[in-house]
Amino acid sequence: MMNEQRDYRLMELRIAEQVEGEEKNYRVEGYASTFEPYTLLTIDGVDWNERIDEHAFDDADMSDVVFRVDHEGPVYARSSAGTIELGTDEHGLWNKADLGRTRRGRELYEDIAAGNYPQMSFAFTVAEDHIERDTNTRVIDRIAKVFDVSPVSFPANPGTSLSVSTRARIDGEIEARAAERRLQEEREEQIKRIKILAEV
Repeated sequence: MMNEQRDYRLMELRIAEQVEGEEKNYRVEGYASTFEPYTLLTIDGVDWNERIDEHAFDDADMSDVVFRVDHEGPVYARSSAGTIELGTDEHGLWNKADLGRTRRGRELYEDIAAGNYPQMSFAFTVAEDHIERDTNTRVIDRIAKVFDVSPVSFPANPGTSLSVSTRARIDGEIEARAAERRLQEEREEQIKRIKILAEV
């Protein structure tokens, strides 16, 4: 089912390696997503996890991904302009952004290098997902679109950065399991009653 609401997840961010003797390159790089499972939130002592399938980005729209701070404000780089490169490998979805083409971009690079933006987040929409019940894991099978990659001032709490539809998906699974437990308890109670009546 297509989810039009954007989700946000944290990602790794680092300054690209500088080659000695060469002009400063003002590049930052990292992974917008990895394929390892991570904990989204904990409800009543139960961890709810998420994992992005290694093929989830195969058909994702990444034609116009922007690089900006805290998911808002000015655009510092853009994939359609050739200043962000994105792709997948065995680890996840990587990106490389060139911040050297504008004064503002170079200033942002210096802020990142100084540690003012310790992590990044990326915004995306989900095209298809499912729940692995044995591990309480939401698996994102297909991502519809990646909107932006953003250095963030404060890493978001995963539980508060979930879209309404993602939280509803998890809440729906919790309610479905509770309903199944209630039904099972009712069946067990009926079996007890039948046994008692049979013994009379």
